[in-house]
Amino acid sequence: MIEPGQLQVSHQYTKASGNKIYIETYGCQMNFNDSEVVVAIMQKEGFAVTKDITEADLILVNTCSIRDNAEQRVLGRLRELRAIKRKKPALKVGVIGCMAERMKEQLLEKEKAVDLIAGPDAYRDLPVLVAKTGTGMRAANVILSHEETYADINPVRLDENHVTAFISIMRGCENFCAYCVVPYTRGGERSRDPETIVNEARNLFDAGYREVTLLGQNVNSYLWKSSTGANITFPKLIELVALVDPKLRVRFATSHPKDLSDDLLRTMARYKNICRNIHLPAQSGSNNILQAMKRGYTREWYLQRIAAIKHYMPECTISTDLIAGFCGETEQDHQQTLSLMREVGYDSAFMFKYSQRPGTYAADNLTDDVPEDVKSRRLTEIIDLQNTLSAENKKKDIGKTFEVLVEAVSKKSKNELYGRTSQNSVVVFPKMNFNPGDYVMVEITGCTQATLKGKVVE
Repeated sequence: MIEPGQLQVSHQYTKASGNKIYIETYGCQMNFNDSEVVVAIMQKEGFAVTKDITEADLILVNTCSIRDNAEQRVLGRLRELRAIKRKKPALKVGVIGCMAERMKEQLLEKEKAVDLIAGPDAYRDLPVLVAKTGTGMRAANVILSHEETYADINPVRLDENHVTAFISIMRGCENFCAYCVVPYTRGGERSRDPETIVNEARNLFDAGYREVTLLGQNVNSYLWKSSTGANITFPKLIELVALVDPKLRVRFATSHPKDLSDDLLRTMARYKNICRNIHLPAQSGSNNILQAMKRGYTREWYLQRIAAIKHYMPECTISTDLIAGFCGETEQDHQQTLSLMREVGYDSAFMFKYSQRPGTYAADNLTDDVPEDVKSRRLTEIIDLQNTLSAENKKKDIGKTFEVLVEAVSKKSKNELYGRTSQNSVVVFPKMNFNPGDYVMVEITGCTQATLKGKVVE
């Protein structure tokens, strides 16, 4: 029986015992989790993971299409891989993920280094696709699925600290923001069985992990309709994960402002191990631009959600995404984004110039009319303001004491450790006898622009 979204191929294949796979990942946290799923699938087929690209028999590049710059980086990397292939003719190269979905014809026609492509819902088919390339053929499967969630696959963790891990709780998106390509490259929303999510979190905790991040394009729209008729929404799901163990921290990404409910905020406030940090993409502070972006909320609604967060969790920090120079953005619109930033006081932000993506509503219906130099100037102003806000927030933490989850030894000194607070701030402090995975109470004594510094509270 063929799974929905799978490509039926009659080609028979055998396990590639002794072969090695090297995987590079670009883009969002979801892509990194997908790479772990891919490795799990390929390991079952006899592939071993290598961190040395020269040892690889198969190179997979997991790609992102959210901005043109991300795609250009991958295309440049494929040119580099072409040179590696010339020295090792038997080497196979595959492009997987969002670029494979969006640019399938171009990749197969113009990128001679590419032997196979697989979209985000076709990873189960990778062993068959790889086997087909062994016969000298090029292979592809970019069929999107209405059901695929990879819920039954236990990802192979590729992180180095073995303290924090990602858990995908849903796939796809149905918001269709004017600028965004994700609904077209990842398909519609599908929520994963909550039992498999809780079991994965429990297994990670038993293996020594102390923090999980629940992933989805819009986690607030998570919905599992059980056979008993009792629906599981995101507030209930995050509660179930938090109940795995009080020592397991729980984060999530990403929230859409239009769906951030008081029910979720009340649930977060009840459980100390649900982290006090919410990533709430604003994209713009102007109602005119928010409407053009098809975001589904107003500035006033967004600020009301910010007020609700502060009401339930005064200690909660907020991060965001901001786009400079969207279609039709005036100087007044830009100033409204800056004023929103000041009013919210973001702890951090991902900030970008608008990049037109083919096939989106904006590309087909709006004019990309803000000159590049204006986009660059506005982005610089946004970045400069955010640097100021971040520094101010860091200074406010001096003198406070936080529980820090140790992640690893500091890159600058073997005598120091670094970890994160519940608010997602990075803290560096003396190593003493602590190890990754430990919880340590740290008093903040100073800061840099990006990092808090502290001393252990005995």
